[in-house]
Amino acid sequence: MDTMIRDKKVRTAITRESHWYFFHLYFAHYVKYATADFHNEIFHLTEHEELGNFFIVAFRGCGKSTILTTSYPIWAILGKPQKKFVLILGQTQSQAKQHMMNLRRELEDNTMLKNDLGPFREESDEWGSTSLVFSNSNARITVASSEQSIRGLRHNQHRPDLIICDDVEDIASTKTREGRNKTHQWLTSEVVPTGDKNTRLVVIGNLLHEDSLLMRLKEDVESDRIDGIFKMYPLIENGKIRWLGKYPSMEDIEKEKKKTGNEFAWQREYLLNIVADEDQAIYREWIQYYDVIPEKIQIYDNSKSHIQVYIGIDLAISKSATADYTAMVPVLLFETCKGYDYYVLPKIINKKMNFPETVETCKILNQSYTDEKLYPVLIIEDVSYQRALPQQLEIEGLERVRTTRPGNSDKRSRLVLTANLIKNGTIKFPRQGAEQLINQIVHFGTEKNDDLADAFSIVILEAISNPPIVPRIFFI
Repeated sequence: MDTMIRDKKVRTAITRESHWYFFHLYFAHYVKYATADFHNEIFHLTEHEELGNFFIVAFRGCGKSTILTTSYPIWAILGKPQKKFVLILGQTQSQAKQHMMNLRRELEDNTMLKNDLGPFREESDEWGSTSLVFSNSNARITVASSEQSIRGLRHNQHRPDLIICDDVEDIASTKTREGRNKTHQWLTSEVVPTGDKNTRLVVIGNLLHEDSLLMRLKEDVESDRIDGIFKMYPLIENGKIRWLGKYPSMEDIEKEKKKTGNEFAWQREYLLNIVADEDQAIYREWIQYYDVIPEKIQIYDNSKSHIQVYIGIDLAISKSATADYTAMVPVLLFETCKGYDYYVLPKIINKKMNFPETVETCKILNQSYTDEKLYPVLIIEDVSYQRALPQQLEIEGLERVRTTRPGNSDKRSRLVLTANLIKNGTIKFPRQGAEQLINQIVHFGTEKNDDLADAFSIVILEAISNPPIVPRIFFI
């Protein structure tokens, strides 16, 4: 290191090959604590172009942005990657300006870095974004936001050959599925096509939602839909502190947690756990289970039967990778002297189906309960394309099909209407067979899919507002 500091030729030769040395020499003022193994993994990813795209979720304050958004772009131009056009993207223009300020400050105030890299100049181009141009290597770093159009972006004959997306989502943008879809579409239809054949894509951020952009990329990598490497670095994993240089003991962890002052933020941004917001609709401790359904009751015709089975259906008619699931939730209504108890049955359907498959599944489910003399009623929302399903089922000979209108309330509001019935045990869940449904209603708003929660709300609210009208004589 002493030789590198004294001799520019040695310095540039070594730092050209190693991003790790580059950072620890030129950005030594950022190194306040001993680097951790996960830092070394990140440097390894940047140094090996053959590893391709990589996506990183890491805890707040771990230095990921300093390494990947400030140091890496400069090294990628000066070092062995010899990039010609680095594009850095943030969610907003203010974030983009902050990235540029960080870069410009290093190139202006870091004497050794400026002398080794210079000359450079700052430009404002036709896209309204700010650029740094390195005259000695004819290379450029441009920052922009997701709010700006980047179509056709070029530096001379070069399209972006390194694209870095840093914190392109926030809590607000991941709150709704429409917002999450918008960000994903922006990446796939705007950002990726901006690059060229050998462009490297890097996406970094915190874990904000189970269906966030980074979690979709994780799923795509694991299912081999895209090439790339996904890494997740929580502050604590398997009881071990990941960055001992900064947090030597659990006492230090507790001090950091107290600074956060918010359990939800701590779980989400430091431990990388998916947690519901403070306005959670249903809590897991409210869920009550049953092991067996009560004995069939005596009714007026001297036969024995349960009162009724309702099946709530939330329909999706596409099998594409981004489509919703078709969900079917059966509930048995059991009459008591106080009204009805609702037993969620374990024959729950949750899969991607086209329209003919949906019709066939409805017929099979209907027949299975009819064989048990439970004679189910299928409940389907009377909205848009779902109207075709009850019509087709009637053509197929299913007589007990009912439509319902959701009104003006949103999905969460409808789920909230079931909360008291869940909490007081009027609605009970099977010990096994309803795990996905329970996860969706407990984590509503953070779960990737909510189709089962929708079907559940449909069937419960319909059962409450329109119970069976056949008179029964019941026994307790």
